Amino acid sequence: MTVAAELETTTIRCSFCAKEETEVSKIIAGPGIYICDQCVQACNTILAEDVSTQLPIWDSMTDEQILAHLPRVAQVGAQVERNLRSWIDQLRQRGVTWSRIGAALDMTRQSAWGRFSGEE
Repeated sequence: MTVAAELETTTIRCSFCAKEETEVSKIIAGPGIYICDQCVQACNTILAEDVSTQLPIWDSMTDEQILAHLPRVAQVGAQVERNLRSWIDQLRQRGVTWSRIGAALDMTRQSAWGRFSGEE
């Protein structure tokens, strides 16, 4: 399965709160990331109140809450990785070299090829 086909069949999650697209009203796509309407509202509230938000939030969470959140964080990480691969696939289809892709990612040509080519 190609990365593009995999993206079409994969559930999209908000890159900020990790909620699935079925848990929110809308998701806005960015360059390899997504944000849901609920997170946009939270951002607007923070901006309107002129307060800063402190991350990481785990200082106020129990171990159990952090453990429960780990799968969502991992799923968002996998989503970002799939999106990165689709961007690289587009570049390769345009004939962009592994050297240029590696340079853009601050890695060697060999490292870029090894991570993203799908070849052994």
